[in-house]
Parts: sequence; C-alpha cells; structure tokens
Amino acid sequence: MAFDIEMIKKVYARYPERIEAARKAVGRPLTLTEKILYAHLTEGVATQAYDRGVSYVDFQPDRVAMQDATAQMALLQFMQAGKSQVAVPSTVHCDHLIQAEVGAVQDLTKAKDKNKEVYDFLASVSNKYGLGFWKPGAGIIHQVVLENYAFPGGMMIGTDSHTPNAGGLGMVAIGVGGADACDVMAGLPWELKFPKLIGVKLTGKLSGWTSAKDVILKVAGILTVKGGTGAIVEYFGEGARSLSATGKGTICNMGAEIGATTSIFGYDEKSAAYLKSTERADVADLANGIAEHLTGDEEVYANPATYFDEVIEINLSELEPHVNGPFTPDLAWPISKFAAAVKENGWPAKLEVGLIGSCTNSSYEDISRAASLAQQAVDKKLIAKSEYTITPGSEQVRFTVDRDGFLDTFGQMGGVVLANACGPCIGQWARHGAEKQEKNSIITSFNRNFAKRADGNPNTHSFVASPEIVTALAIAGDLTFNPLTDSLVNEEGESVKLDEPSGLELPTKGFAVEDAGYQKPAEDGSQVSVAVSPTSDRLQLLDSFQPWEGTDLKGLKLLIKAKGKCTTDHISMAGPWLRFRGHLDNISNNMLIGAVNAYTDATNSVKNQLTGAYGEVPATQRDYKANGIGSIVVGDENYGEGSSREHAAMEPRFLGVRAILVKSFARIHETNLKKQGMLGLTFANPADYDLVQEDDSIDIVGLTAFAPGKQLQVVLNHADGSSDTIQVNHTYNEGQIEWFKAGSALNLIKAKA
Repeated sequence: MAFDIEMIKKVYARYPERIEAARKAVGRPLTLTEKILYAHLTEGVATQAYDRGVSYVDFQPDRVAMQDATAQMALLQFMQAGKSQVAVPSTVHCDHLIQAEVGAVQDLTKAKDKNKEVYDFLASVSNKYGLGFWKPGAGIIHQVVLENYAFPGGMMIGTDSHTPNAGGLGMVAIGVGGADACDVMAGLPWELKFPKLIGVKLTGKLSGWTSAKDVILKVAGILTVKGGTGAIVEYFGEGARSLSATGKGTICNMGAEIGATTSIFGYDEKSAAYLKSTERADVADLANGIAEHLTGDEEVYANPATYFDEVIEINLSELEPHVNGPFTPDLAWPISKFAAAVKENGWPAKLEVGLIGSCTNSSYEDISRAASLAQQAVDKKLIAKSEYTITPGSEQVRFTVDRDGFLDTFGQMGGVVLANACGPCIGQWARHGAEKQEKNSIITSFNRNFAKRADGNPNTHSFVASPEIVTALAIAGDLTFNPLTDSLVNEEGESVKLDEPSGLELPTKGFAVEDAGYQKPAEDGSQVSVAVSPTSDRLQLLDSFQPWEGTDLKGLKLLIKAKGKCTTDHISMAGPWLRFRGHLDNISNNMLIGAVNAYTDATNSVKNQLTGAYGEVPATQRDYKANGIGSIVVGDENYGEGSSREHAAMEPRFLGVRAILVKSFARIHETNLKKQGMLGLTFANPADYDLVQEDDSIDIVGLTAFAPGKQLQVVLNHADGSSDTIQVNHTYNEGQIEWFKAGSALNLIKAKA
C-alpha cells in the first residue's frame, strides 16, 4: 500500500516556482487553497488571475479514490477508454455494499457472499489496470485514505461526495462523478470552475464536551446546505492549529453538507504528528521542507476579508456542543436550546438508537472519547436506555481500539460493533421494524440525515451530533437530556452526573493491525481477465451513448416536474438499489422514483402523455424511449445535491431523457450530466418554472449554434394550443459542448485513443 513517495517529491518540487509565478500573476499574497490549485495546473496551462466562480481551469490531480458502489460504473467506463494502466495512483475501497444488521462478523460474511461477483470484478479490474484494491472489511474509503494516502498540498478526486475528508491533512480533495475519475485515470486533465473562497477563522481552543464535530455543525447552521456551493472553505487561525488531524478531517468531511467544493486546513504540527503515527514520517519530512507553501500567506490570515469572498469567525472556547436536525444537516441547535426545540416541535423525545462512527467520526480520538463515557456508564451503574452501535472507520482503527480495550467497554454498556463500512450512514441498515414507518428518533455522528436516508422510514427523525453527545444521549435514552447540566438515575436509584469526556488524539502504543485488507495490483496486468458474467443482473458492460443528431430538439415530453428538494437520493436511491450499481439497465428502474411530482405531490407517479394514464417514472420513460420520443425533466433549486453518484445522470441519459431544466444545480451533478452528453439547463428567470404544464410538448432551440455563454430557448407548447418561449442558461465551455456533440465525454476519449 505504498503511498508513492516519489510522486509526492515531484509534486513538492513544483511548489516554489509555481507559487511564485502565481503571486506575480494575481499581484497579491495567496491563500492556501490558491497555492495548491496553482501548483496543480495542468502542464502548459497559463498562470493567470482566474475569475473566481467563473473561470474553468484544467488541473492534474495526484490521486483517484473510488468506493465500491461508484467504482463499478467508473471502471466499466475506464475499460472502454483503450488504456492499459491508470495514469495516476488510484484505489478502490469496498465499503458501501456491506449491510448492517446483526454485527461486524456476521454482516461482513453475508456481504462477501452476497456481493461476491461485484468484489471479484473490482478485484480483477483493479489487478489488471494497476489500482490498489481494499477488500471488504478494510474500512471506509475516507478513513483509509487519510491513514494511507492523503498528504499536505496534494490534490485528489474521489467518487464520493465526502472525499473532502482528506482536507484534514491539507489536501484539496474533491468529490466527483465516475466519468471525471475515468478521465483522470485515462491521463486527461480534470476541469473545475475556479472556486470562490470562504475563510473560517478559528480562535480559542476546544474543551469539555465540545469537539471538532461541533465546528462544522455550527458552520452548517450559518451557511445552510447551499451556502458553500461553488466555494472552497479554508480554515485558519490558532484554533485551527489546536485541532487534531482527524478532527480537521471530520470538519472537512461534513463540509459536503454545505455544498462546498471541498474544505481544507493548513499543514501544522498536528498534521506532522498524524503522518508520523501512521508510518509516514518521510512525508512529514518532505512537507517540513516546504512548510511555508503548505499554509496561506501571513498577510492573508492577518487581513482575511481582503482575500476571501466571505469570512466567518468562531471562538472555540465559547462554542457549545450542537445537535443538528431533523431531516436536514443545517438545522443547528446548541445543546442548551435543543431540549426546548424537541418539546416545541413535537419531535419524539424518546431516543431509539444512537449510532457512532462512519467516515465522519470514526478516528481513534472519536472512539476513545466516546469510550470514556461508556466506561462512566459502567462505573456509575448506568445501562444505556437506547440501542447503541459503533462503526470503526478502518480495520487499523478497529484493531487498535480493540487492543486498547474500548470495544469491550462498549460491549459492557450494551453497544454493538458493526463492520468497518458505511452501513446505516448510507442507508445500508436492515433496521428491524423500520417497515412499520413509525414516528421515532435516532441520533448519529454521521453527516447526512435526510428523510428515509438511514433506514428508509420517512418518519424517523434523524439528528446529527458528535460521538460524545450521541453516546451521552444514548445512555439517557432521551433527546431532552443535556449532559452538561442534567443528572441521571442509575440502576441503584442514585442520581449521577456524567463527567466531561476524555480521550487521546493518537494511541500511545501506536496503531496496529494484523491484516489491513489491501491487495497490490499485478506488475503486468495484460494477462489478467476481468470478471463480468454476461448473464449477471448486477454487472453489465456498457454500450456507447448515441451522439447528438445535429439538430434542435423538438417534441420532447415532460417526464416530471420535480417539486422542492430533489437530491441524488431522490433521483437514484441507494439502500437496496446499491446492488445494481454496475448494471445500468437494472438500476435505471429507480430513476426519479423519490422525486415529488409538482402537479400531484406524489412520488413515482407521472402522467404518460401517450396514454393519459399515471404510472411509475421509469416505466413511463421506457415507454417514451420505446416509441422514439425524447423527454425533459424540470426541477427546482440545487437540483442533484447530495452524493456524487453519477447514476443520477446516467440513468436519465440511458432511458432517453434529453435535458434537465432547473432553477439551479448542485455542482457535481451538473458536471455529471455534461459528462454523459446530457443538456443541463437553468431558467434565466426562475419564475418561468411555473409556466411548465403537465401536458407540455417542449422544444429546445438554438443547439445548432450552441456556444459558451450563449442562451438557448425553450418553447413550452401547451395542450390548449398556446405556447410560452423562455430563455435558458447553461455553463458549457467549448470542450463540454464537444462532449454533448459526441454523445458523452467518454465517446470523445475513445475517439482520440
């Protein structure tokens, strides 16, 4: 599992010259974000003062990381690119397909059997094309990357929206779709709109019950789920330097919940300590050699308002623990006000389950602090009133915390250790009784809490907090319990109070592991066969999408006008559908089944204009496709927010949807649509959304002169014979227009190969 020290040396060798050139180009001091971006410009791209939020720029990332659910489609696409090896170091991590139900051993055994053909495919394709392969049970992608591959000043893309976790070690790490990963693995540059910059100045120091998780819970409350869109969030200040590397990772990880492109901290002593603890002292030595380039310039941090587009300041010494939710990760409640909010809103106060771990909070520090509370429960004769689960982030963390006795402590409190995988955090949770859809409350240390996400029950009120707060509330079994001020009655009838949690940033005896779960690829993969059965219902080799026919698009049917929030979970649900991530035809049967029809307020029910009857969204679209009729999807604000899954773009493309017209897009989803040769359009006047009628036949005009910055026209032909012509915008550049014309970005890669 070598982390390519030679590659890191080459990256660092570019820094002094590139950063000096960048300073001259922009004529001012640089933020850390700008330094890393300029150091990763593709060779031959001119250094200039890029217009934030406007300019599209080509970069060359150092790494690609993929989780098993998204890697299937990404690697199926890569197989079509005509390459014998990946062009940059790349890894696959088997963490998404393991369903939590009983406990770690049983669940992992069941997953290996159930998903054998997928794991065999991923192992074989990785072996053939030179990718490192992390077996099921090895850990969650972001924790494994932080422990093994992340390095200060690097740039990585990953096929998961929480890839920014690596920002805790000073890496610009960005979640993308599989098509982007395919391009980079094929050796092509990766394009990003030069981001706006949000600076978060942290002063003071955390203490007591407050943890790094509370920083991002506070920031989410300030910026909301859309406030970071199109921006990179850069944390700085004395408070930032006081946080552990894994605590910084937690903050960067959940930055995805504010829509941020990524989040980042500068290199410091905490970073160096973590690198050394995870057997990467040589990386720390290299970073020390260019340390001045791995943080923002002093003038930037002295006068942040001059250099950032927005600045937030948080005093860690005054920060309260927070609980966010329900149903959205940006509804932020300080713990002192949370009990009142529970009562006033009528949320179920009885806590059914507390869940700690996940890619966001599964470090040694997180588990040791939670274990200190579990030990108190045992010592003070308190039995947890709620169910309680623990998800270690990696086999290395699990082995180490087991060695140090923490898992035994959780067991004494009544906790259940789940597999080193995503599990309930992504809906891979066979929660008994969830099918009854009863109103209930759970609390997690995860990152997302959208309705139905964890257990499929729309009435589960899911809240997000730190592992410490989750543990304390699970012991109490009551959401109105404030561990900072309230007492509990133990099994002997005594009133007892929980003391502040304590823990260690890093294990005093070092990390340990017997089998990390890593497979090194073959030196020469030319003779390796990729395992894909032609009769499989889980894996399917891809056919190329058809190129644009060279004309305007006329007579498109309205498939659905989606109302309100329409995330990638609504467009392509996870949970039981994860098993079809490598089979485009089968998974397309979940297309938009969670989207709310603006005309009926129903889900998975739309009017088929050919028959006049209402039917399921995928079936209706398949009928249009069978009759050679294209269609269009209309959506609301921030369409496609959430995970990076490109299936949400591939499924409509595969089934014959020609365009997505919305008020605004989430960044990753818009890019995914472009990659697949789809038209992603926005209303020039958002109020025109209201003009779209259920029986409309729609024309898209101006495609024969399709050009960057040039509006297109959409004609809404209504059933009564009237029509409305509206202006629509797009963000396609010259290269992306070529993707559209070729039918997809992959088609263009194949043509050039």
